[in-house]
Amino acid sequence: MSTGYSVGQVARAAGVTVRTLHHYDEIGLLSPRGRTASGYRRYQDADLDRLQQVLFYRELGFPLEEIAAILDDGSVSPDEHLRRQHELLTARIGHLQDLAAAVERAMEARTMGTQLTPEEKFEVFGADYREEWEEEAEQRWGDTEAWKQSQRRTGGYRKADWQRVKAEMDVLNERLVRAVSAGLAPDAAEAMDLAEAHRGHITANFYDCGYGIHRGLAAMYLADPRFTATYERLAPGLARWLHDAIIANADRAEAG
Repeated sequence: MSTGYSVGQVARAAGVTVRTLHHYDEIGLLSPRGRTASGYRRYQDADLDRLQQVLFYRELGFPLEEIAAILDDGSVSPDEHLRRQHELLTARIGHLQDLAAAVERAMEARTMGTQLTPEEKFEVFGADYREEWEEEAEQRWGDTEAWKQSQRRTGGYRKADWQRVKAEMDVLNERLVRAVSAGLAPDAAEAMDLAEAHRGHITANFYDCGYGIHRGLAAMYLADPRFTATYERLAPGLARWLHDAIIANADRAEAG
């Protein structure tokens, strides 16, 4: 009476075809240790262990010739094989995680890109809007948590959402224009309240804008001519006024 497992049993257990096992036998990669009286292959437990190793390395993309060389290297102990496999798996997991992250970023980018058509972006944000500003912003702040949070929040925005955000900003800008036109000092309580409303608008719609981040934005309103021009078109001196009001408001909050 023969012992061991038939080629069909092994194929079903390992999830491979009988033809694959025959091929492994023909090239000497996995030759079963036993045969029946009629000459049929019989696999032993040691053969199954080797098959497990073969399938592992094949899953990682090793060519069959290289797998044979690895498994037939008598200087490598079973423990060393396990350590090597652990290292290979760890590297593969890291690679797959990187790929998953890249796919997520691509999905976010596609979502952002399909929220509004180019025509809708101009309709919502005005004729001065430039699509390259989005690319520049990602290059400058793409690695920051604020940028990632903004991407998550705005990922579900549609045209109506952007119109609401724009309308809220327009109302706030009108209040800023009235304040600077009336000669209100930027460190007056009302001016600081407007700066706080400005910070709140960013926090509510994009990312958590702490006072440190708000100070950085204020500095950018003066350092970047494009931001300066945007506020100066609303009212002469508004860029400097808003900068000073934001700084005064942050000082008030942090002092309290």
